[in-house]
Amino acid sequence: MDKIVIQGGVALAGEVTISGSKNAALPILVSSLLTDGKNTYTNVPDLRDIHSIGQLLAHLGASVESHQNILTIDASGLNNSVAPYELVRKMRASILVLGPLVARLGKARVSLPGGCAIGARPINLHLKGIEALGASIELKHGYVEASAGKLKGADIYFDIPTVGGTENIMMAAVLAEGETVLRNVACEPEIIALADVLNQMGANVHGAGTSVITINGVKSLDPISVSIIPDRIEAGTFLVAGALTKGDVTISHCEPDHMREIINKLEQTGALIDIGKNSLRVRGVDVIKSADVKTMPYPGFPTDMQAQFMVLMAVADRVSLISENIFENRFIHVSELHRMGADIEISGNTAMVKGVKTLYGAPVMATDLRASASLILAGLIAKGETVVNRVYHLDRGYEAIENKFAALNARIKRVRDNGELYG
Repeated sequence: MDKIVIQGGVALAGEVTISGSKNAALPILVSSLLTDGKNTYTNVPDLRDIHSIGQLLAHLGASVESHQNILTIDASGLNNSVAPYELVRKMRASILVLGPLVARLGKARVSLPGGCAIGARPINLHLKGIEALGASIELKHGYVEASAGKLKGADIYFDIPTVGGTENIMMAAVLAEGETVLRNVACEPEIIALADVLNQMGANVHGAGTSVITINGVKSLDPISVSIIPDRIEAGTFLVAGALTKGDVTISHCEPDHMREIINKLEQTGALIDIGKNSLRVRGVDVIKSADVKTMPYPGFPTDMQAQFMVLMAVADRVSLISENIFENRFIHVSELHRMGADIEISGNTAMVKGVKTLYGAPVMATDLRASASLILAGLIAKGETVVNRVYHLDRGYEAIENKFAALNARIKRVRDNGELYG
């Protein structure tokens, strides 16, 4: 199993190009199931989760071809409505095939995705929405079994904003008869990106990015060619890294408008940030100021940036409070940061972070995707060597992150268990 080895203490400098967004790419690739013909996607990140969704789409009968960061998917041969456990268990986002399969084939049998290291992420709102569109839903032997004649538009209220639920029902509703109104929906940029793609296909979706989305169903959709939007969480991770190492880093091919709250919090810590049209430059300062954070649905501070920001606060000048309001188990990286000398106390959903002068290199264990990133950030400033184990989590959401950091002068490498250099 691969590991990342870091020698800390280098101020990052240079330019990094941000990859396409994993969280935008997954539902957009799944939306290919709604069309006959070849869809072409560019700026697709080369990630484990992308490979997993490609395998699932191929299992369902789609033709999937990849070349570097370009993916072509043709679902003309869609002939299988079963998403099996052995494929779905790799990635929770696989549940997104439920809506398109029911809309296109009138039926679906999708394995329940199971647990998650950062807390329960129930799919009840997905099922409620599909059922409201006229599908019959049963849970049998660990699978969701859905069937419908023709889906029909409905007025659907989500008890809480859900990104995956919004995407799933939006994809189902574009081929439903009549009007569907989705209320209290998620507003993330990835929702807007999916709506834009659906509209390019010929759908009639309005209101994405607000709390109410209106969809007028159409009879069919056409294949498209589209570029995946930049990954705001990857950009945010490098933004924190520049500030953390007191470096000077330019982040290109990003969308600053998608990152306003991340930028705002970093500026509160004293970091100097220049905002361009599609770029950001961050310069670190000698004294990092403490700042409190509460994770919230977009446009609030993203839960996917909480672990990275916590590392910054671990070496800040005072005490900060970080409240996690999205997932109940998203402080599991704290015990690993303790091994590196961080002073963090957890009470309920709030972590009290007391800034220390120095973190120290140590062997640590990654527990989930964003925790992996936070441990790499900690290693960049730690005295001595940090070894991050179980980095397969990292490969789910960051494309060649060690190469990107190395290009910014970080002393970082990936090695296999036998010590062989990789990449």
